Amino acid sequence: MSLGKVIRKYRKIRNLTQEEMAARLGVSAPAVNKWENENSYPDITLLAPIARLLGISLDTLLCFREELTMEEINEIVRKADRRLKEETYDETFRWARKKLEQYPNCEPLMLNLAIFFDAYRTVHEVPEDEKYDEYLCSLYVRVLGSREEATRVRAADCLFGFHMRKKQYDKAEKYLEYFSIQNPERKRKQAEIYAATERIQEAYKAYEELLFSDYQRISTELHQMYLLALQNDDRKRAHWLTDKKVELARCFEMGEYYEVSDRLELAALEKDADTVLDTMEAMLSNVERLVDFRNAPLYEHMEFKELSEEFLAGVRENLLKCFRDEETYGFLKNDRRWQELVRG
Repeated sequence: MSLGKVIRKYRKIRNLTQEEMAARLGVSAPAVNKWENENSYPDITLLAPIARLLGISLDTLLCFREELTMEEINEIVRKADRRLKEETYDETFRWARKKLEQYPNCEPLMLNLAIFFDAYRTVHEVPEDEKYDEYLCSLYVRVLGSREEATRVRAADCLFGFHMRKKQYDKAEKYLEYFSIQNPERKRKQAEIYAATERIQEAYKAYEELLFSDYQRISTELHQMYLLALQNDDRKRAHWLTDKKVELARCFEMGEYYEVSDRLELAALEKDADTVLDTMEAMLSNVERLVDFRNAPLYEHMEFKELSEEFLAGVRENLLKCFRDEETYGFLKNDRRWQELVRG
C-alpha cells in the first residue's frame, strides 16, 4: 500500500476530514488531497506528526514490511497482467520496478514478477525485448542467494531456460549445480544441453538413465499402492495394480522375469495353486535372463555390469529357498508339481 493510500485509510478510520487533518498539521486541505492522490509527498518533518495524528507507527505510515503474503504477491502479478492489456510492456515493466523498489528484499515478489515478464516475452512480441534481459536476469541471480532451496532451484531453472533460449549453453550448464544430484531435472536438463550441442550419444544415454530410474520409482509406487489395496481388503484393486506392474515391466522392456514375478505374491495370498506354480516355473526358467534389459533397444546406450554365473546360481538358490517357505506356500505341500519344483 502506498504512502498516500495509508494516509487516506487511517484518516478515515480516525473519522477526520481532509480539512480537519490539514488544520491539525498546519497545512492546507489541498496539500492533504495531493498526498492521498500521490501527486506529492509530505515534508519529512511532517512524517512523525502525521503518524501520531493517525495513531500509527512510522513503519506503518511508510509501508515498511520485510515480506508480502503470497496472496498480495499474486495480486501484484495479476495487476501487472491487467495493466499489460491497457499499457505497453515498457510502461508496465517500469511500474513493476517501482513495486520491487518498495519491497527490495522480497524474494518471492522478485521471482514471480521476473518469471511473469520473462514468460510474457516468449509468447508476445515486445519491442526491443533484449533491453530487459539484464534486469530480469539480475532478479533471478539475486534470488539464487535465497535461504529456501525451492526458491533457489526455481531461479536456477529460469536462468537455465533463459540461456538455453539464447543458445548460451555454457552459461545454462553452470546453473545445473543448483539442482541436487538426486533431482532428475538435473540430468534431464543436462540431456537438453547434450542434444542442443549435438552430443547425441550422451543425450541418449542421459535420457535412458532417466527412464531406467523412472521404472524403479514407478514400480515402487505401484507396489505401495498395491499394499494399500491389500490393507483395505480391496482384492479387485490389488489385481488391477498387479496388472499395471506387469504392463510397466513390459513397456520399459525389463524382460520376462520382471513381467511374471509380480503375480506371485497375490496368487499365493489367494492360494491360487496353478498361477503360483506357473509363476514359480517362469521365474526359475528366466533367472539367466534376469538382466535382459541390458539388450533392450530402450537402453542401448547404457552400460551395465556383467552378472557372474555364481551370482545367477545364488539368485536361483534363493528363489528355491523362498518357494520352500511353508508359511507362504504350505498349501502346496501335497502338490507333486510343487514338490518336484522345490527339489531343484
